[in-house]
Amino acid sequence: MRKLISSGSTFEAAIGYSRAVVDGDWMFVSGTTGFDYATMKISDDVAEQADQTFRNIEAAMKQGGFELADSVRVHYLLPNAADFEKCWPVLQKYLGDVRPAATMFVAGLADPRMKIEIEVTAKKRT
Repeated sequence: MRKLISSGSTFEAAIGYSRAVVDGDWMFVSGTTGFDYATMKISDDVAEQADQTFRNIEAAMKQGGFELADSVRVHYLLPNAADFEKCWPVLQKYLGDVRPAATMFVAGLADPRMKIEIEVTAKKRT
C-alpha cells in the first residue's frame, strides 16, 4: 500500500512532490531542508538548519508510522563542504545510535538560504 505524506510546505504543491512516500515496509523521505514550515522561516546557521531538518523528517516519519531508528540510508546535500563538520553534532544527536549508510554530496540547492538538505530511506524494523 502506498501512502503520500505532506509537510504542508508550499513547495510540495508548487513543484509536485511529496515530503515522503510509504510503500509497504519502506519509507522514502525526500530532500528536506531547515525551513520551519509553520512560519516558513529558516535560520542562517547551518547546524540550526540541520536540527530543524531532522525535526521535519521526524514529523514526516511519524505520519508514516516510522521512526528515525528505522533509517537505513541518509544523503546529506550541502552547497559548502566546509559546513558539513559544523553539522556533525546534530547528525550524532539524531542518528548516532542508528548509524545508517550515509553519503554527503556538495550540490547547489534550490534557495540560497538553504545550507543543508537531507533525504532518508527507512525500512520498518521487524
